[in-house]
Amino acid sequence: MGNKISNIIIYLLLAVCGLFMIIPFIWMISTSLMTQSEFNKNDAIFIPKEQYHVWEKDGIERKVILVQEKGASSVIHVLDENDLISPDFPEYQSVPSSEIRLVTKKPSFHIENFARAFKKVPFATYFANTLYVSFLTLIGVFFTSIFAAYAFARMEFKGKDFLFYLFLSMMMVPEPIYLISSYMLLDKLGWLDTYNALIIPWCVNIFTIFLFRQHFKSLPQELFDAASIDGCSTFGMLWRIILPLSKPIIATASIFSLIGSWNSFMWPLVMTDRPELRVLQVGLSYFNQEASTQTTLLMAASTFSILPILILFFFAQKQIIASYAKAGLKD
Repeated sequence: MGNKISNIIIYLLLAVCGLFMIIPFIWMISTSLMTQSEFNKNDAIFIPKEQYHVWEKDGIERKVILVQEKGASSVIHVLDENDLISPDFPEYQSVPSSEIRLVTKKPSFHIENFARAFKKVPFATYFANTLYVSFLTLIGVFFTSIFAAYAFARMEFKGKDFLFYLFLSMMMVPEPIYLISSYMLLDKLGWLDTYNALIIPWCVNIFTIFLFRQHFKSLPQELFDAASIDGCSTFGMLWRIILPLSKPIIATASIFSLIGSWNSFMWPLVMTDRPELRVLQVGLSYFNQEASTQTTLLMAASTFSILPILILFFFAQKQIIASYAKAGLKD
């Protein structure tokens, strides 16, 4: 009975913590479905509720911002189709209050915000660059990590442990520390403002090497002894025995590598300058500067920017959990 109560308390606390974690995402999606005027009023936090004033004159209704109501007259700003102040009408225009009407729509979901945000800057180019960089980086990470991890886990050579721990110590060095030296090196190589600068330096991932190495060490030695007796080569052991048993680790490494490439901001911002080479996070930053007053479009852009990687994570979460269960992150 005591264990049951403690489990209920634990699950309840986890549910509350999970709820607090997803509230920002819910707010982001909700904001992306609002109009800008609705967001500015701050009446609706999670459920979009459109409420605005219209100016009706000569049978034509125009959406307006009610600045001030003074008895029989009202001061307004006339809006265009993008909910921005229309240049065709004077600001702080005074009209009869009888021509102003309040319109309330509840709930109101403005899916068109996503299309407007996508077309405002070349997000298609940003997505294409990000996918290109992410998948080529992933191939490079697999190639280097699998061979390095196999050497550290299953081969004997002088200084193996020292070299491995030296690799691990590099994980503690933050990116800004080596950013300037990396910039100078890439400049010497002539790789600045090219895809080489975005891909090649990230084809080695120390954490992925560590993850594969821990998994390779956990495999029973009997498998390799039997394969050696059957005449299997070193590469054959890797290809026929280790990799088929490493599917959860491969899935985990893929997710981590793709998430890292997808969220990369500082490195591509410093190493590239041409707009046609911008990756998603850099493009999103420039979009933030261009549409800083249009919060709903910013939230729409943020939503479709994280959605692909979020879907990928949900599809691979079982493999990720299995990889941690099998690898055991300890020596």
